[in-house]
Amino acid sequence: MSDELKTRVNLKLEEQMLFKCDLGQNKMHNIYIDERQRKETDKIGPSPAKLLGLSLLGCLAASFEFCLRKRDFSIKDLDGTAEVIIARNEKGFWRVKKIDIDIIPLVDDPKMRKRADQCKKFFEQFCIISESLRKGFEVNINLKY
Repeated sequence: MSDELKTRVNLKLEEQMLFKCDLGQNKMHNIYIDERQRKETDKIGPSPAKLLGLSLLGCLAASFEFCLRKRDFSIKDLDGTAEVIIARNEKGFWRVKKIDIDIIPLVDDPKMRKRADQCKKFFEQFCIISESLRKGFEVNINLKY
């Protein structure tokens, strides 16, 4: 018997290509997904592709930090970057081609570096997002009129 956790998010169209997203019981209830064809500086929220990159980056960074804590090592500073590469597929549709992730923990002590290197080998296994994207997962889409 497998365990399952469910989470739900909702969105509502605010105006053309701008959606208000409800994250449920979080302290920050709403964010906006902005797919309007505007300059980046004029948008009030990220695109879905940016959210995907941020989801992956956040999950991997948390997994790396979790692994370090399991080895009695806590870091005070960690930065990260996700570069989402989007290209047209063979039918001409825009698709996420790949996501490059850089995780940059501040580890300057050689003994601590050795502990951090132990996590390099398997921290990705703790991330729900990376392994799900790599292996694929079921997506069901229903239009309810």
